[in-house]
Amino acid sequence: MTTGARSSQGWIIPYQAFEVSVTKALAAAAAYAVEDVMSESATAGTSWSFANVVPVNGGSGTIVKAIVSCETTSVVPGITLYLFTAVPTSALNDNVANTAVLHADHADYVGIITFPQMADLGGDSSAIVTTSLTTGNLPLPFICATGARGLFGIAVTRSVFTATAGDDLIIKLFIHQD
Repeated sequence: MTTGARSSQGWIIPYQAFEVSVTKALAAAAAYAVEDVMSESATAGTSWSFANVVPVNGGSGTIVKAIVSCETTSVVPGITLYLFTAVPTSALNDNVANTAVLHADHADYVGIITFPQMADLGGDSSAIVTTSLTTGNLPLPFICATGARGLFGIAVTRSVFTATAGDDLIIKLFIHQD
């Protein structure tokens, strides 16, 4: 993977990563089980919509860094983010068993980002994945759907934990746009 471009003097100039962030207030009516979907509604959940991740319809890029944070300091689950180029048909409601990746979604499936267990160090609980880590599945290249500039996700917990209803879960993606 190229980490920058060469200037006329031969110096490597790092690429600027574009940041897109999505925040959802979790429904969290009950404790999450392993492999439960994390969303804003138990009955009308939506995908995580990362809008305008590329400047043109059908554009491409590479996710080089991702951060997940929860506003409750004692919440420390591991989370997996499934990414698609269209809204998936898999389960989207909060606190239900994950069904991703369904066969119907394979044509739009980009891959997963596996966040390590969040850390609780006094502020928001958070975790980060970068290309220099050996886990996490980054870098993750993608090509947006024809006529679209966004990505769509499903956040799934890999741990049993209890969140407080209304807690914000924030997912940030850092993208090198092609």
